[in-house]
Amino acid sequence: MSEFISILTHGRRLKAAIKELSVEELKEVQLKLGKIIDDRIQEEAELRQQEAERLEKIAALKAAIADAGLSPEDLMDTSFAGTSAQIKRPRSPKPAKYAYTDEHGARKTWTGQGRMPKAIVKALAEGASLEQFLIK
Repeated sequence: MSEFISILTHGRRLKAAIKELSVEELKEVQLKLGKIIDDRIQEEAELRQQEAERLEKIAALKAAIADAGLSPEDLMDTSFAGTSAQIKRPRSPKPAKYAYTDEHGARKTWTGQGRMPKAIVKALAEGASLEQFLIK
């Protein structure tokens, strides 16, 4: 809770904070707070009205579905199932495309996917070309 709100909601702290205000200034504050409160009450009433209208529409749709002899499950058409979100299958491993020797002297391979191995990055920085690492 912010300091302002804690002062505003605590009686003694609020009284101490506004001690230096004149009566006219306090009346201005009262008018502004009254307007803010009225606006908030109106906003909440509008939200309640919108929610009531939404619930009425839902009830009317449920009644129309029941009158038509349908169930909510009937509205869920299964003919489209799986067309928009296809099942991901694990792909088969790709064959190695590049061969290189790492810093320990071991011969390793790289498919060309994912991060480039450090040994190849280092060789490329020293002027080698990627074609030199191709497996023939």
